[in-house]
Amino acid sequence: MDCKEFLQSILALTAMGTLSSFKTFTEALPTQGKKMPVLFTSHGNPMDIPVSRNERLFWQKLFDLGVDLQKNYEVKATLVVSAHWCTRGTFINISPEQQQIFDYYGFPDEYYKVHYNAKGAPEIAREVKKIIPSISETTDWGLDHGAWPMLMHLFPKGNIPVFQMSIDYYAKTEYHFELGKQLKSLRNKGVLIIGSGALIHNLPLAMKKMQSRDTKPYGWEMEYDAWIKKQIDERNFSNLINYENSHKLGKLAAPTPDHYVPLLYSLGLAEISDEINYFYGGELSLPAFSERSFILS
Repeated sequence: MDCKEFLQSILALTAMGTLSSFKTFTEALPTQGKKMPVLFTSHGNPMDIPVSRNERLFWQKLFDLGVDLQKNYEVKATLVVSAHWCTRGTFINISPEQQQIFDYYGFPDEYYKVHYNAKGAPEIAREVKKIIPSISETTDWGLDHGAWPMLMHLFPKGNIPVFQMSIDYYAKTEYHFELGKQLKSLRNKGVLIIGSGALIHNLPLAMKKMQSRDTKPYGWEMEYDAWIKKQIDERNFSNLINYENSHKLGKLAAPTPDHYVPLLYSLGLAEISDEINYFYGGELSLPAFSERSFILS
């Protein structure tokens, strides 16, 4: 079942509990001397999937970052919080094999012939369940468009095991931020955690222009991008958690939570000592869309 089908099957909302009482422990994983960075990254748009790194600067930036990460850290596994896996409740994929999910539709055949082969990390994934007992384990997923198009450039050899954690579509924004906090211990266990989404993602507005072959931004995107960057730089995380009300463009930039809330997981994982560096800036390649991406280290 893909995200769209799942959401269509939802008939009611549920109340969310607090995570503050959960203990953080990952005894099964040895502690490393070097704390792993955290990423928030765009995963691009489906149209760019067959485009090479020579033609696509964002892909090249991901590749360069991956080289640097593997040179300077012992990356044992990657945990991706993907905008494309939306559920009721939070799930962790414990499958040892990762099916590649082509969750985009109506593209030419070549878009479905791109393959990314990476194994899962069931032992490490089960540690997430230990950290947060309310999370459910599943094998009914794989690597979706929020994960593999980005990973195929970040770690093109597929040599880093990877698993995904779903987004509870109906949870409050505070839930996502607090859940990110609960995962901090994994940073000392060689787990690279990636929030994969978009700071600006209004698909109806993007399609409205693109259907007439117009790829120019509307104009408001730069204002919101500058504001949201300022909040990240100044660590005004409360404004980012309350994005729908803290800026007049918040609801326009993110009319649905799926692509925005991966940011909150990445920020929840931040430590005071972390520096924030943008490996891809505010370049706007499409209207109502952002690829601004950063690393916390």
